[in-house]
Amino acid sequence: MDDRRIETLWSHVHALTVLGLQGSYTAAARRLGVSKAAMSQRIAELERSAGVALVHRTTRSVRLTEAGQQLVDTTRGAFESIGTAFAGIRDLAATPRGLLRVTAPVALARQQLVPRLADFLRAHPEVRIELDLSDRLVPLAQEGFDLAIRHTATPPETHVAWQLCSTRSVLVASRAYLRRRGAPVLPADLSKHDCLHYLRPGEAPAWQLVSQPASGQATKVTVPVAGCIAANNSEALREAALSGLGIALLPDFSAQAALKAGRLVPVLPGWVPEGSFAEHIYALRPYSPHVPRAVQALVAHLRATLRDGFVI
Repeated sequence: MDDRRIETLWSHVHALTVLGLQGSYTAAARRLGVSKAAMSQRIAELERSAGVALVHRTTRSVRLTEAGQQLVDTTRGAFESIGTAFAGIRDLAATPRGLLRVTAPVALARQQLVPRLADFLRAHPEVRIELDLSDRLVPLAQEGFDLAIRHTATPPETHVAWQLCSTRSVLVASRAYLRRRGAPVLPADLSKHDCLHYLRPGEAPAWQLVSQPASGQATKVTVPVAGCIAANNSEALREAALSGLGIALLPDFSAQAALKAGRLVPVLPGWVPEGSFAEHIYALRPYSPHVPRAVQALVAHLRATLRDGFVI
């Protein structure tokens, strides 16, 4: 094969690299901004030119052959270097620009991040944001995200992490529920209540509470809980509490608006929930020697607007 023919296939090799990372033609095509048919055609042309199968195809999955994996392993570093070099050149401009792909938890994004993006986008009109709302922990590099917002206690060491703010957990209920069932005085009283807990498969539902005495030693207790509803989304639990279904354990960013409006009230105010949700919110990205200017600008904006946390 002459050099000119090889040069025409460079984009096809990159497509194979993305396919290997994404694991499906549909996801790879979405990542590259092309149709699934165009993606399939690129791989087919690459295989014809190589004279060897590069992809195993089944009805359910796509994986690289040994030859395909060897080609991807050999060329991936070069494509990453090209991407880094291009990002560096683009950032020579003083103005942040380009597309930012950001992933964030559903409740945190809807309630706290999206309202803060309007001012950022008005200040940086050449930046566009694609916001993926998902509570699953997606692999950032594999799925092409520039930044992740995470509610976590321990950011991964392989990532650059910027702490945006602190956060805490709160016990809340509606006034109507407490009038009907009475307010718990001690953590042990929760066993007599409907407790709306965050669903974590494989874990027996229990809340850990720490007393906040004016003086003396704090006391830590663990209380098994049960209720009429559990969910893996704090917005759903908040809405259940607002409907008078029970006492909910929520992160402060989910409870903030309802507490300020008086629609929910604190429960067991002398006790602090511990261990159910992380105590910090971070912005994360895989480590790289270059951080795009648009990423820097968005992180700076979020740190400035979230630095006081979620005052209740």
